[in-house]
Amino acid sequence: MLRLAFASLWNRRAAAVLTLASIGISVALVLCVESLRRDTRSAFANTVSGVDLVVGARSGSVQLLLYSVFRLGNATNNISWASYDAFRRDPDVAWTIPFSLGDSHRGYRVLGTEHSYFEHFRYASKRALKFSYGGEFENPLDAVLGAEVAAQLEYRLGDTIVLSHGAGDVSFIQHDDKPFTVVGVLERTGTPVDRTVHISLAGMEAIHEGWKDGAPPSGRALTFGQTSSEPEAITAFLVGLKSRMSVFRVQRRVNEYRREPLLAILPGVALQELWDVMRIAEDALRVVAGMVVLTGIAGMMVVVLSSLEARRREMAILRSVGAGPSRIFGLFLLEATLLTLGGVVAGLVLRFVVVTAARPLAQSMLGVELAVGLPTANELGILAAIVAGGLVAGAIPAWRASRMSLSDGLSMRI
Repeated sequence: MLRLAFASLWNRRAAAVLTLASIGISVALVLCVESLRRDTRSAFANTVSGVDLVVGARSGSVQLLLYSVFRLGNATNNISWASYDAFRRDPDVAWTIPFSLGDSHRGYRVLGTEHSYFEHFRYASKRALKFSYGGEFENPLDAVLGAEVAAQLEYRLGDTIVLSHGAGDVSFIQHDDKPFTVVGVLERTGTPVDRTVHISLAGMEAIHEGWKDGAPPSGRALTFGQTSSEPEAITAFLVGLKSRMSVFRVQRRVNEYRREPLLAILPGVALQELWDVMRIAEDALRVVAGMVVLTGIAGMMVVVLSSLEARRREMAILRSVGAGPSRIFGLFLLEATLLTLGGVVAGLVLRFVVVTAARPLAQSMLGVELAVGLPTANELGILAAIVAGGLVAGAIPAWRASRMSLSDGLSMRI
């Protein structure tokens, strides 16, 4: 029966190859979507890695995560430096990274921070930030650019840039009295770091010397010597603890802080909440991939059904040598199974080729590390469902062929 099925498919090899290719492309697409969904979710969760707590002014956990990690939106309030200093000296705290936001450069956010940012900030399974060119800022008017900022605006080391007040794409207030010099460009990470201009907290204070209530000073600008060595306030800060066992204790300590309303969140929990908000896009991708698979299987069923009339002679010969309707049914079902299995194998190979080729680009451009390996349990379940769907689709023309062969065997043709 198996040899007969192969011979039958070979006799119709052009249609069989096209059907197999259709199913293979459909399988590869659904597997690539599933792989991209899984790995993107993992990369999304690793936008910031190794951070135990994110602390900011009291608001919502998703809002705090958006402006502190993804540089989206604005904080409801700032944190006083005194409060930050109190938690920085907490015995359970190993390190902190202060953030100061509020300015931009040609649509890209500006982040004021300290050297601890380059030392402790991690992404994607605790990967450290690395420099493509130059190094960290040393002077108040030094700037370190993310990879996308440098590439899109074509900046090089030594170029001067002027920051704008406010986080919008267009600003009418420029800090042109204190231009910054590019001293470093970070390697691409596929995270919001790539779209950020990094300056020191001293630089952030310097460009806002004499400002009151968000308005620039009137008259002559102040000099660096007239500014405080420490800022009055920051936007948020990241916390790394000496022991993960103390995370809930420190979180409660921050949330119950009486000097000012603060909020401490676990980044992993907040990232999961944010991902749940975007679940509709994830489900839409799955639906589209599923419809493509159904189209491929339906195409196979149509090809087999359309060939029934041309195969009456073949079925008559099989009937003449003693093949009953059940054998005809089994033959057609076996052919559909072979096409489906062949399409699954072709899809696995195509998926491996596509993922292998796209892996470097996905890592450098999106920060997504695509996994190349054996199918996961979830993917095996998808493949099993595809094979089952192929069997169901193949059973329809198989049943039709068995009925046709029976009527042809009972009828007398002159």
